[in-house]
Amino acid sequence: MTLLFIYLSELLVGAAFVYVVWKFIQRGRAQHRLMAMQEFSGQQAELAQRFLEAASLSGKPRGLRWTGCELQGAPLFAVDTATGELVALVAATVSFAAIEGGGMEEVEAVGNLRSATATFVYRRHAWGTDGRVIFNLEPAEALAKFAGALRAVPT
Repeated sequence: MTLLFIYLSELLVGAAFVYVVWKFIQRGRAQHRLMAMQEFSGQQAELAQRFLEAASLSGKPRGLRWTGCELQGAPLFAVDTATGELVALVAATVSFAAIEGGGMEEVEAVGNLRSATATFVYRRHAWGTDGRVIFNLEPAEALAKFAGALRAVPT
């Protein structure tokens, strides 16, 4: 009986230790995310340019060349449930021009501004982008659409 009591008390102490360490790690992760979220606003102009460059390299939409990207409003932050990375979703207005010989020169709508959500990822202690864009959805709508892959971070 005494050995059982000792074993259970050691098990309880071990579980308490694991819980305290886990809470410490969670608190550190939350503080790190908060700092990353604060950094984003100071880098928004640079990130818009990097987004435009990366999106231009995608070759999409076919027959069009990216000519502009204006980020608007505050970002909506989420966590990628697969990788645990912090993601920023930002409303954007993008513009295109037809590429000569791309088959889009005669389309009048080519010059229309397009509403989209630009995506950014906090990776290796820095904000970056691969130029991923979600057309015709505001950030909150994009988050709802990808609710299985993204979890909102309260701000």
